[in-house]
Amino acid sequence: MEISNLFKAGGVVMWPLMFFSVLAVSLIIERIIFWAKISNRQNRIIQSVLKLYRQGDVVSTLTALHNNTDLPMARIFLAALELEEPNPEEFRLALESEAQAEIPLLKRFQNIFDTIIGLAPLLGLLGTVLGLIASFASLNIGDVGGTKTAGVTSGISEALVSTATGLVVAIITLLFANSFRGMYLRQIAWIQEYGGQLELVYRRRYERGDKSYASTR
Repeated sequence: MEISNLFKAGGVVMWPLMFFSVLAVSLIIERIIFWAKISNRQNRIIQSVLKLYRQGDVVSTLTALHNNTDLPMARIFLAALELEEPNPEEFRLALESEAQAEIPLLKRFQNIFDTIIGLAPLLGLLGTVLGLIASFASLNIGDVGGTKTAGVTSGISEALVSTATGLVVAIITLLFANSFRGMYLRQIAWIQEYGGQLELVYRRRYERGDKSYASTR
């Protein structure tokens, strides 16, 4: 069956399902580009930044971070390192508050994905119910087994197209949404790990009275 025929067979609910499918594909592509950019660069750059900071080179540390402000972890580190001589508690709070500010960006579109996953199968089921109602409405009780029975059977099979479409949209969206959720959780773990390492180096230098820990602004 051609796509146009499938769309027609699914009935009116195929319009919102088409909208959901186009929306899901668009958001999935955006998230793939976002996570690919982060995964390819962030760990390498942050490890380099931590190495520079352990060596006491605050200027190079800040420069490297400013050159990569498109990375969430770079913005988190800058929020703490650009404070003017904070105590360890203030440094930790700066890291934590900026990390919280980055969470909506990392979880972007997750609610939309969840909505599509939940509504697409229900719309498909609604299409099937509407198709069955229309099919049986066209059948006269005295005509059971007669000429209109074939039309009812055809209507039932066509009505199931909407259910199949809704399930396909939901399954594909669920697959990518779970992958993005896994990337988000891994990113949170890295933020906690690398943020803890930065805070530990800062705290040690602060306790030693080493002024190289602070921003020179």
